[in-house]
Amino acid sequence: MSDGSASTSPPRRSEPTVSESTDLEGGDASTLSAEDAASVVEVWTDGGCKPNPGPGGWAVLLRFKGRERELSGGEVETTNNRMELTAACEALEALTRPCVVNLHTDSEYVKNGITRWHTGWVRRNWRNAAGDPVKNMDLWRRLLDADKKHQVTWKWVRGHSGVAENERVDQIATAARQAIEDSKRGT
Repeated sequence: MSDGSASTSPPRRSEPTVSESTDLEGGDASTLSAEDAASVVEVWTDGGCKPNPGPGGWAVLLRFKGRERELSGGEVETTNNRMELTAACEALEALTRPCVVNLHTDSEYVKNGITRWHTGWVRRNWRNAAGDPVKNMDLWRRLLDADKKHQVTWKWVRGHSGVAENERVDQIATAARQAIEDSKRGT
């Protein structure tokens, strides 16, 4: 499985698309009370390519106190894993203040990387257990920087299992990928 090949030319990226510009910040994580569950920002992310590697899209759904915001974008030449990571980065970077976040991802790569593997990578100077450089190191560093600004609980959800929010971000990511393909073809 390819999860981080870099192209020789800079990737053509689309700027994130925002469907609603609602203030979704959940407040300063250090001052939130335990009983204020409504202060948690719920986030769903997805990313994908077709083919892999190839054109890809990513999507984010942010929900806070009944308000929602969608973000999406893509790249002409990328991988599934890069799009999954980008979605998580974009989600956390969209929050302008420290928040308590439940981030739902269908990517075991993202969830395991951020909750388990990264400590070993950092300890080994960004090398994996086999001694090879960690793929997608740029995005892993970006995600770690974004993660430390918030109190994030990482939750894995099985893809295509009927979870409405996960299905929604899958559809948005697919539309973002298709928009990249259309722009590449000039349509």
